[in-house]
Amino acid sequence: MSSSTTTARPAQAKRPFYTSFGFQIVAALILGIVLGLIGRAIGASADGEPNGLAATLDTIGSSYVTILRTAVVPLVFTAIVASISNLRRVQNAARLAGQTILWFAITAFIAVSIGIALGLVLQPGNRAGSGLEASEPSHVGSWWDFLLGLVPQNFLGLGVSTNVGDDGSVSSSVNFNILQIIVVAAVVGIAALRAGRKAEPFLAFTESLLKVIQRVVWWIIRIAPIGTLGLIGNAVIEYGWERLTSLAWFALAIYIGLALVLFVVYPILVKAHGLSIKQFFTGVWPVVQLGFVSRSSIGTLPLTQRVAERNFGVPREYASFAVPFGSTTKMDGCAAIYPAIAAIFVAQFFDIRLSLIQYVLIVVVSVVGSAATAGTTGATVMLTLTLSTLGLPLEGVGLLLAIDPILDMGRTAVNVAGQALIPAIVAKREGILDRDLYDAPREGLPFIDESETKDAEHADAAAVAARS
Repeated sequence: MSSSTTTARPAQAKRPFYTSFGFQIVAALILGIVLGLIGRAIGASADGEPNGLAATLDTIGSSYVTILRTAVVPLVFTAIVASISNLRRVQNAARLAGQTILWFAITAFIAVSIGIALGLVLQPGNRAGSGLEASEPSHVGSWWDFLLGLVPQNFLGLGVSTNVGDDGSVSSSVNFNILQIIVVAAVVGIAALRAGRKAEPFLAFTESLLKVIQRVVWWIIRIAPIGTLGLIGNAVIEYGWERLTSLAWFALAIYIGLALVLFVVYPILVKAHGLSIKQFFTGVWPVVQLGFVSRSSIGTLPLTQRVAERNFGVPREYASFAVPFGSTTKMDGCAAIYPAIAAIFVAQFFDIRLSLIQYVLIVVVSVVGSAATAGTTGATVMLTLTLSTLGLPLEGVGLLLAIDPILDMGRTAVNVAGQALIPAIVAKREGILDRDLYDAPREGLPFIDESETKDAEHADAAAVAARS
């Protein structure tokens, strides 16, 4: 009988609004802006040093990004090795990879087309204000850099850079090349599969380590509002909003393009695949918020992957491939909209008429060239790659650097949204998407906690057993 097989889950007490993760992020954004404006009004000290409030906000924000980046290397490595070990259970692994690359290209094509259209309609280069100075970029992207970036320099693609300050002080920092980490992890995972049963202890250890790292990542994400407070506050103090004056039309064109992709293109793709637009936005919004304030697709990677798995229901075996891969190659903001509008801006500013072939080259570079920025410096490298391919003056990069941090917030938000969306679309097309997870209520959490979900399932099973 139905009464013996169905149980009603006890109604949970409604959580106070202030415990909602979304509310905490928004509150941190608002408070950060207020503190930033206060810190900017206070100004620097007599000796040019930042005031105490500015220094505190900078320390909080930079420390949180550092913590996020710390979790990236072990997360990506263990996730890819573990997912490769599970490929033997997936019959259509090659098809999934092909579909992922195809949809990366489709959305990049749409985004760059929007960027070109906005550049031609708004003509930001012809409306630029006075006082702009052209200068050579410090680093120029090239296809050769991309090929060299594929070759690991050590086991985990780690590097150490040393800087000497004006006062003679020496500081060192450890950095990593995410593309090299992916290559190394893929090779190790494939070797473990070919080793057969002898590699089972190693694979079991890797999967166990991945579980531990994911739990640590969850703790890091829960303190995101604190990091948000520092990041947005420091951004207001350091950059302000007055820098938008001379490049207002350029900034407007960029943000209109970003908004069209995030709020029009992505929802159309979601609806076209029979998924709920509301669930898409409630599921992806934590990633968009964190990407906006952190300005780092790499730093947001742990949350992006968890959202793809726990909010959108993308199988872990697939998400652990698609999301890290997307974090280096799926950048609709940095590698499609921005370089398209920026290239047209530079051409208009220097009174250079672009030919039809050059517009086609903008599309080609944006669709296939974003991988060339993996492990380098992001949008600036992508812009120099586009300008050099078109034969435009690289000095044009210097025109846009003044407001790049402000633009980078929106670019990163769109990047990470797309990195979470495409795996969900591909999973839906291949019939492996968990619709129960996708359609589940969020209840203010950044994603449904796996342990809570399993506890609820166990409680339901126990209740059914007790009735029968």
